[in-house]
Amino acid sequence: MVTLALLAGSVAFSFTATAQGGTDKSKRPSPPALVKETLNNGAVISIDYSQPSVKGRTIGQDLEPKAGEVWRTGANEATVFETSKDLKIGDKTLPAGKYGLFSLSGDKNWTIIFNKTWKQWGAFNYKEADDALRITATKSKAEPFAEKMTFTIDKNGTITLLWGDNKISFTVQ
Repeated sequence: MVTLALLAGSVAFSFTATAQGGTDKSKRPSPPALVKETLNNGAVISIDYSQPSVKGRTIGQDLEPKAGEVWRTGANEATVFETSKDLKIGDKTLPAGKYGLFSLSGDKNWTIIFNKTWKQWGAFNYKEADDALRITATKSKAEPFAEKMTFTIDKNGTITLLWGDNKISFTVQ
């Protein structure tokens, strides 16, 4: 009888864990993705993020990012940007290390935020005081439409975020 009760409890727990995606992050509605590149200057950059999909919704209305609100630049845990070497972005320097990658959307430009607190869920505990660097990135129209949010990194240091009809790019050296 005890064995049967334990078995039933175990099955119920397994079902609940599976329904919530369990520890297998690939089963999430916004699955994990990782992009990594060694730049021409030898710096290794990686971006570890979760890929939300548009699914017929309107970005900025039914779907993040909302204007004026700091966004984790992805889904689930905060997106993690890591560089093996110091990077120059415009006239600013981002020291080697690991950062939470956040953003503020705009009509023509986005603010990209490199925050010292990289290990957090979403942007709920985001603190501007922990920002290591903020830059302005150019927004243009993505061709073709990107259903799933995707980052690319070119060897020349151009980093691009594609999502919906948004193409946000900036260059690091």
